[in-house]
Amino acid sequence: MSGKQQFDDAIVINGAMNVFWQKGFAAASIDDLTAAMGLSRSSLYKRFGDKEGLFHEVLATYNSRVLHRMGLVKAETRRKQMEALLLEFLRNAPEKQKPSGCMLVKACVEIAELPPRGRAVAFEGIEGQRSILREIITAAVSNGELNSSTDVEALVWHFLGVLQAITNMPQIGATAYDLRRMVASAMLAWP
Repeated sequence: MSGKQQFDDAIVINGAMNVFWQKGFAAASIDDLTAAMGLSRSSLYKRFGDKEGLFHEVLATYNSRVLHRMGLVKAETRRKQMEALLLEFLRNAPEKQKPSGCMLVKACVEIAELPPRGRAVAFEGIEGQRSILREIITAAVSNGELNSSTDVEALVWHFLGVLQAITNMPQIGATAYDLRRMVASAMLAWP
C-alpha cells in the first residue's frame, strides 16, 4: 500500500460531523466516530491526530459552511438583508439526514468540556457570525438606514440570538409559522 489516503475527506468529515452534532464532543466515542466515518482507528489517528483534532476540523468545516451561507444573502437594503438572512435559516423543511439544531450552539453548550482547540474554533464560529451581522448593521449606519447613534453591538447580539433561536427552536416544537412571526417581531428592534 502506498501510504496515500484511501478515503474521501468530505465524506469522512460529514460522517464525524453527524456524530458530534448529535452527541456533542464529550459523548462522542472513538467507536461512534470510526463507524460513522468508515475508518479504522489508525486511519482516524493518522489523519486527524486525535479526537480533538477531528473535532477541530469538523467544527471549522461546519462554521465555514454556515458563514458562507450567511454571506450569500443579499438584498436591496440592509434591513431587508438582515431579515432575509434570518429567514434563510428557516426556509427549508428540516433535512432528515442532518441532526436538529445548530452544531455550533451545541458546542457552546458544552464549552467547559471542550479541549482548548475546540473552544477556540467554537468562539471563532460565533465571532464569524457576529462579524457578518455587524457588517450588515454598520453598512446600514453608513448609508443612513440606521441612525449614527445606533447601538451596533446590542443589535449584533440581538440578531445573533434570533438566528440561534431559529436554528434550535424547531427541535422543541416551533413551526416555520412561529419562527416567521418571531423574525417579524425581532425586526422591530431595527430602529
